[in-house]
Amino acid sequence: MGRSPPSRTLGELTFAEISRYLKETSILCLPVGAIEQHGLHLPLNTDVVVAEELTRRIVARWGNDLDLWQLPTVAISLSREHDWAPGTMCLTLESFIALLEDIAREIVRALPARNLVIVNGHGGNRGILENLVRELHGDCGINACVIHPLDLSKAERTSKSPDVHGGEGETSMMLALAPHLVRRDQIGRTKEPLDQKAIEALVFDRGTTWPWRTDDPRLAARGVIGDAHAASSEFGERIVDSIVAEVRPVLDRLLENQRLARGAGDAKALAQPADRGAPAAPRRRRRALRARTSTHSGNRPRPRPPGRS
Repeated sequence: MGRSPPSRTLGELTFAEISRYLKETSILCLPVGAIEQHGLHLPLNTDVVVAEELTRRIVARWGNDLDLWQLPTVAISLSREHDWAPGTMCLTLESFIALLEDIAREIVRALPARNLVIVNGHGGNRGILENLVRELHGDCGINACVIHPLDLSKAERTSKSPDVHGGEGETSMMLALAPHLVRRDQIGRTKEPLDQKAIEALVFDRGTTWPWRTDDPRLAARGVIGDAHAASSEFGERIVDSIVAEVRPVLDRLLENQRLARGAGDAKALAQPADRGAPAAPRRRRRALRARTSTHSGNRPRPRPPGRS
């Protein structure tokens, strides 16, 4: 039986340990967060903390079983819906796409692993990432998927109000993962009820995408869309535990996809006669994804239809 690695955080290995421990079937876990406002009670790096800590727990739970490794975090992403607030930092679509494509190319160049799980801590990245994983597969040969933590969780909420940003879910996770960063004295109830119909139409309606913002008084109070007052560390732990449990079949499916793709590739190679004189197929040019993607926020549970509990 081989020796256990000194760490499953990639940056803590030496270059010699990379070759010793990583292989093609290893799974790399990339936390992607954001630096953006989360109301008066949560820090700007909330999505970074959530993505990093969830990744750490996922790697700690399943790392030895499935050969998981934690990559350095991408901390700044797509946060234009919050750019009214001081401290919010945002990349352009082109810069964000180019950054992740460069990371993918470096993975192929520097590491033997070809499986990638993106742990998306910010809902505003969802539309881009859903398209980008196809690009990474086609252009780089990386077998990838994206997990959206709050959608993956099966933990039941207690609050009946819509929970989109800085509300019960995110505040509960921060109380569980980094309680010292939560300004508990700033957690308060919304004085005026938010416009529920506007939230349903502008944020949750999957038939139409709107460029909604958290400075819209119909949707948000002090940058928050949700009931942070309902948050608790106990609920946060239930969310985190559920995410860690629910990610196991995702990881199994990722490895199954790799096995099937490798088998199909081997069969195709055997079926086609070698033609050494044929010119190599031209590399497909990468295109900006602006016309094919959406910045519709998605890192939140989808609402149940009216009348269902």
